[in-house]
Amino acid sequence: MQNKPLISINNETCTHCYACVRACPTKAISIVSNSNNLEINHDRCIGCGNCYVSCGPKAIQYAQSIEEVSKHLSDKSNKCIAIVDPSIASEFPDISDYRNFVGMFRALGFDFVNEISFGADLIAAKYKETFTDFKGKYIITANCPPVYEYIEKFQPHIIDSIAKIDSPMVATAKVMREIHGEQAIIIAISSCLAQKKEILRYNGLINEHIGFEELRIMFKKNNIYENAVEFSEFDQPIGSKGSLFPISRGILDAADIDHIPGKSKIITQEGPNKFVKNILNFANYNEIKHHLNLFYCDGCNMGPCSSNTSNYLLNHSQVVNYYNKRQGLLNEEIWNKNIKKYLKLDFSRTYTVNDQRITPPSEKKIKEVLKLLGKETYTDIGCKSCGYDNCYEFASDVAKELVKPEMCISFTSKNRQEFINKLTATNIELAETQKALEVSEAKLRKDHANVQESMSLTKAILEKIPSSVVIVDDKLKIIQSNTQFIELIGKEAKEINDIIPGLINADIKTLLPHQIYQLFSFVVQKNENVENKDIDFDNKLLNISVFPIKRGKIIGAVFKNLYQPEIRKDEVITRITDVIEKNLGMVQKIGFLLGEGASETERMLNSIIHSCDSNKNEADK
Repeated sequence: MQNKPLISINNETCTHCYACVRACPTKAISIVSNSNNLEINHDRCIGCGNCYVSCGPKAIQYAQSIEEVSKHLSDKSNKCIAIVDPSIASEFPDISDYRNFVGMFRALGFDFVNEISFGADLIAAKYKETFTDFKGKYIITANCPPVYEYIEKFQPHIIDSIAKIDSPMVATAKVMREIHGEQAIIIAISSCLAQKKEILRYNGLINEHIGFEELRIMFKKNNIYENAVEFSEFDQPIGSKGSLFPISRGILDAADIDHIPGKSKIITQEGPNKFVKNILNFANYNEIKHHLNLFYCDGCNMGPCSSNTSNYLLNHSQVVNYYNKRQGLLNEEIWNKNIKKYLKLDFSRTYTVNDQRITPPSEKKIKEVLKLLGKETYTDIGCKSCGYDNCYEFASDVAKELVKPEMCISFTSKNRQEFINKLTATNIELAETQKALEVSEAKLRKDHANVQESMSLTKAILEKIPSSVVIVDDKLKIIQSNTQFIELIGKEAKEINDIIPGLINADIKTLLPHQIYQLFSFVVQKNENVENKDIDFDNKLLNISVFPIKRGKIIGAVFKNLYQPEIRKDEVITRITDVIEKNLGMVQKIGFLLGEGASETERMLNSIIHSCDSNKNEADK
């Protein structure tokens, strides 16, 4: 136990319900910043176990000592002593005779089995002395470890009000040391989780502590059952009314102290819901003229290390029945002798201030948190579902960063509704956007189909043109070309065309010589036509015209191989016609000046034109 933290959290199992955060009276469990995970401040922990019992998915576990105790029981070099809390009667209601579970302890390997009830008798006697010698200073009993731990850490100014008396468990252990010596191994067994911390204060007085849940595991692991063991009696010294100690007023009964309201100066309080408030009331109200017999749990028979905490009345009844059975067998003479003998031992103790209080946040900061939570005034009590008595206390701890605003149900509910509203609006926007996208997608599909159809039509038209045609973009990459252009370029273009039909995206710079490529660059840059340029290329005489189709974006070019017979004849006729038309214009001007002399020339030229046209028609046929 010495090297283990008392409480641990498995954040993988944790469902982030924060029930443990709400349950912790000292806010020792906090939510990690920028995360939903939890962390434990072990300095603030008082070992009450409230986080453990409040955790539904069992993500919180406490340190167990089964392995260490088993090793001690296996080692026969030293005697092992079990000191057992009388609340075991409520843990094992199925065991009809207490002598059975004593026999079960011996079957585990314990050499001696003693009941803490005798220690409770001794401590009860010490309290009776204290209350009898009362001189105006009211005290808080120290039988419950979370009580003095809380005062040491969070109300240190009343530390002198704690009774300086050992707990029944510690008193029993001191008696065992007196009887069996320092080499004996003492194992405490109870339902109290905080006693795992308490034993660390006494430097090896008690070697280990196991809870009733751990005890059940050990019984099961070793196949030890009620009907498989013989009856056995507790070892001396045996307790008397100390067997009632698991009931909160039991320590007063053991001391024969009258605790009837109206006669007694002692108020007994129990239960986690009242724990902190009871200490604060005792500390802050001088009008309270009573001693406080205080327990964190609803009696020790409802401790967190017990597996039977669902029925308070049944547990109470089991403890009383157990006491009545034990009393009938008690040898009062031996008991009185033992009390007288061991009451001489020192059962005093001291406490140490271990202030874990956090500096209160400014009023301004608390107001900011209250505004965030939607709380108008400090007096807003709220629903208390956060685990606090009022919204102001909760806001204060939010400001201290001990808890998160999300622990407030109204805040979370409001944020959730706002989120739902935003999500709904977003969903509507998304639906409208999706509808618009569907319309756009349909239009794009239609446009794409139109483009494909246009491209197919363009391709078909280009293939019908006898000349070589190519269309390129502003990067001089081919957009469309016809078969005649590919054949004109030669073998390399045909190989590319086999892979990429139409040479689409091919760079004409890699296909055409520099003097032709420059024509394309000129048209792109100047947006002017280049018409009827004759250029030698690959044993061909090409007549090239390059022209813009879309300004600065798309240009086209028409190539004619003048060495092809059909092209040559057409081109000769075309060029003669151009020459004749130019000369005719000139002759007409001259004829206008020379008069009749030009008429004969005009007739002659018209005859030539007619003759050329006839030859052209025959060639076409």
